[in-house]
Amino acid sequence: MDRISTKVALAVLGLCAATAASAAQDRSWTEPVKPFRIAPHVYYVGSRGLSAYLVTSRDGAILIDGTVEANAALVERNIEALGVPLKSVKWIVSDHAHNDHVGALARIKMDTGARFAASAGDQVALERGSPRGDTTYDQAGYQFAPIKVDRVVQDGQSVVAGEAVLTAHLTPGHTPGCTSWTTTVRDGDRPLRVLFLCSITVAGNKLTGNRAYPAIVDDYEATFAKLSKMQADIVLTSHPDIGGVLRREARVQAGDRGAFIDPTQLRAIVARSKREFEAALAEDRRTARAN
Repeated sequence: MDRISTKVALAVLGLCAATAASAAQDRSWTEPVKPFRIAPHVYYVGSRGLSAYLVTSRDGAILIDGTVEANAALVERNIEALGVPLKSVKWIVSDHAHNDHVGALARIKMDTGARFAASAGDQVALERGSPRGDTTYDQAGYQFAPIKVDRVVQDGQSVVAGEAVLTAHLTPGHTPGCTSWTTTVRDGDRPLRVLFLCSITVAGNKLTGNRAYPAIVDDYEATFAKLSKMQADIVLTSHPDIGGVLRREARVQAGDRGAFIDPTQLRAIVARSKREFEAALAEDRRTARAN
């Protein structure tokens, strides 16, 4: 990032400190938790209410998401608490361009010197610091510090840091560039397929008459179809409660070593989200006809 861009980003960061607090209706978004191991080379480094994950190798690490701007120092402390120097983070990726997941990334990107990869569908939003798409809520408080995209990834392309490999799967709907990421790690002789699932909830998106994102319904439907064919042993979500991430960690601490492994979880999350989407779409269409 050049000097002028850095100054602009820092100015926006200051503005976002106030707006992020008002946007975060759940205090757990900024509540610290100790980082923990999920699977070999896969760690949780987020807060109680917002996820950030680290995939490590001997030759560098990849950070997935950064949560809200106010959590930048929290995420960095969690990374260092794992014994990973910040400068070892070689790549940062996000799943989608909303402030509760990318708000801290401009700061973390500067502090680590990492490169940032994202899909084309969210590139403009990320570099402007403003989400794209019409919503039922006022987006004025949901701005974030702009983040320069160093590499645009397409479906099936990978980001690599040493032995750490993340592969992009475009799953738009929640945002135009929503991207889920996969990696495979080995637990002894057993390979584990890990999926970092982009949000597939409606969450205030307008499904009818969305002028800023006219393809939103088709994208959601294509994403549900795509994800229903995918398989994962471990599903990790950007809001930890959706995937029960912290509850599963509590089970690990109680002695259930395999608490994170559930090959049926992805199908269950997709089925529930699809039902909720279809109900929201039907309601939107009823409202549109009434007006």
